[in-house]
Amino acid sequence: MNRTRRVKIVATLGPASNTKQVILELTRAGADVFRINMSHASHDLMRETVKHIRDVEKELNFPIGIMVDLQGPKHRLGVFEKGEIDVKPGDFITLDNDPTPGTSERVQLPHKEILDAMDPGHRLLVNDGKVNLKVIETGSGWAKTEVISGTWLADKKGVNVPDSELTSGVLTDKDRKDLAAAIEEEIDWIALSFIQRPEDLAEPRKLCQGRVGLLAKIEKPQAVERLDDIIDLADAIMVARGDLGVEMPLELVPSIQKKMIRKCRKAGTPVVVATQMLESMISSPVPTRAEVSDVANAVYEGADAIMLSAESAAGDYPHEAVSTMNSIANSIETDKGYLSTILGQRPDPDPTGADAISYAAAEIADTLDLAAIVCFTASGSTGLRAARARPAKKILALSPVPKTARRLALTWGTQCVITPDAKDLDDMVDKACRIAFRENIAKPGERIIVTAGVPLRKSGSTNMLRIAYIGSDGQGSVYQSTS
Repeated sequence: MNRTRRVKIVATLGPASNTKQVILELTRAGADVFRINMSHASHDLMRETVKHIRDVEKELNFPIGIMVDLQGPKHRLGVFEKGEIDVKPGDFITLDNDPTPGTSERVQLPHKEILDAMDPGHRLLVNDGKVNLKVIETGSGWAKTEVISGTWLADKKGVNVPDSELTSGVLTDKDRKDLAAAIEEEIDWIALSFIQRPEDLAEPRKLCQGRVGLLAKIEKPQAVERLDDIIDLADAIMVARGDLGVEMPLELVPSIQKKMIRKCRKAGTPVVVATQMLESMISSPVPTRAEVSDVANAVYEGADAIMLSAESAAGDYPHEAVSTMNSIANSIETDKGYLSTILGQRPDPDPTGADAISYAAAEIADTLDLAAIVCFTASGSTGLRAARARPAKKILALSPVPKTARRLALTWGTQCVITPDAKDLDDMVDKACRIAFRENIAKPGERIIVTAGVPLRKSGSTNMLRIAYIGSDGQGSVYQSTS
């Protein structure tokens, strides 16, 4: 399971892929992290899927990340007398809190927080933007809207409100129950939908109590405006291009994606690019050329991970989708221009000891043509700082904490191995050499550079570099090292 690829692959599991055998096949094909979407999974199914993943992890001896994606607030219209109505630009329809079935003149919008937040001029996008309504007048519990575009409205269609900031939090009652069930299992990430502001992370952070990482999905204009503050508080970020492309003009999404990746790289926060990356592979064994280019662009931009949604969850070709994404990423990363592009985008180091060590390790490894950078990390911070430098050489992260190794499965360029903690510095260097040799990352006669924090087992204290030489007996049992 020694991956040469730097960018990580997140595969969503669903009816097409949530058996142990398929999960095993997808891991071998290239999946590093599996996503469980609670919009479609029960608690029992989530627990069963987590067990399958951990069984595969044990069989392969390869740490696998698990992301549980909470549904978040889903806003929908009420119902119509006849199930649907025809509309045309210039028509007027009132949205209110009356549960009576709707007509061509009015329909229920059973979300008080939206009715309270709307002002004249605000837009409502119904059914993924197929119908565009503009608010022209509001009152207590109602809003009169004009149809700007679209042809029909139907029962329970989804509603997006790009111009209105809702005062309600991101967790619904369902989300709280799903979150409580998820953190009792061996999961690593909770993905939060429809984040609007940094304060939205407060309640999930309190409920999780540090047991999992929080990934903020950026899919609303309000979140884009507050991106810096959200990045500061989140453990990871997702460029959730689905709803983002509904709530904002489609032509802005590519530049927003680049901006988000650049900001996350500067902060050292893992960033995932998601939605419709290989959409045609839901029903086709091969992608379109445009989809290949889309995946390639995310890899060139230095994203930590790229994600498959329905392609692996409900499509006809889940294995082919993961394998194709893996092949595209491998091809791009072996291109001569890839590393120069990544290094050209490298952010300046922060004025901290950890960044100074991480950037020095990357430069030394490149100058001396070392086989790998090996970092010991209990909390994951040393691994994250090493990845922030985007070194040309492979990062091997060694951790005694399974949760840390699994969480780093989302991080660029980092191969994780769970190993008992080192007793002292000599044991640390010995472990680094033995594992690098065992994992086929370094050969006898090659050198590696080791980074860690001294004293050992103190979180966030990366302050040591050591170059180690792997012995020549072919078994990885004789090593010498120099500081």
